[in-house]
Amino acid sequence: MSQNHFTLSFPLKSGADAKALAQELPPLMPDLFQAEDAIGTVHYSRFTVLSDRTLLFLGDFDGDFGPLMHDLARRAGPVFDVIFKHVSDPPSAPVANNADAFVGWAAEHQLKPAYVYSAYPGPTVKEIKAMAAADIEGARQLLPFLVILPARSRLAFAEMQLILRTMGMTGKVDRDMDSVGTPHFAQFVPLEEHQLGFFTVYDGAFDKYIMDFTKNIGPVFDVIFKFTKDPPPSPCSKHVQEFIDFAAAASRDPIGFYQGYPGLANQDIKALIADGKSQSAVGR
Repeated sequence: MSQNHFTLSFPLKSGADAKALAQELPPLMPDLFQAEDAIGTVHYSRFTVLSDRTLLFLGDFDGDFGPLMHDLARRAGPVFDVIFKHVSDPPSAPVANNADAFVGWAAEHQLKPAYVYSAYPGPTVKEIKAMAAADIEGARQLLPFLVILPARSRLAFAEMQLILRTMGMTGKVDRDMDSVGTPHFAQFVPLEEHQLGFFTVYDGAFDKYIMDFTKNIGPVFDVIFKFTKDPPPSPCSKHVQEFIDFAAAASRDPIGFYQGYPGLANQDIKALIADGKSQSAVGR
């Protein structure tokens, strides 16, 4: 079972609907989390309001997109019923009774990432939980990071995506992300109005993350910033505070950060995987 990522784009009717959802969604998150726990294939998920016109729903999961959307429709239909009251051309309601329509709508509104990273691409949510056993509630703080990078032009936007796909194929971005040591999943996703979203889940404090990030993956962003509108100074590694200020201004607040195995750090999970492989080798 392979790991995958989804970014769903919900086209909102108006800015008033965006503001309404920012207030209506947080109280519904416990119901969504309960549904995702029951489904058992979601590593992380979160909503964010991208603009007055768009709500995003992001997730990292095991398996195929269609079955996950079908399960979300059946188990968390009322959450999406609230969202679709604010969406242009929504699927049939109630969602729980029209799961196939929801799956079709979601497939049409899924955004294709330019690059996807996983720190531990092998194990599923259920396997990680099984390896952690009684220690499933880890002690580390995990946070989502949602940064929006506006391109200078349509051509610059295309160049950004081409660069990321090329770097992804060579394995450079994966190696740089691995060297940071705290990101779990990360994606670069093309968005509306020639914007590029950088979405990640990471361990620890924000400032420490950015310090490690600029040191290890700064050169990737130095290249991307050549095509970004009003970028911070380069190189990032020598202008860390400017990068922090830029990222803070360009970020979006998450709504409902779901964790499939709360509090387990990147290195905790890798240690569990290594220990599991070691025990398997001994048993052979």
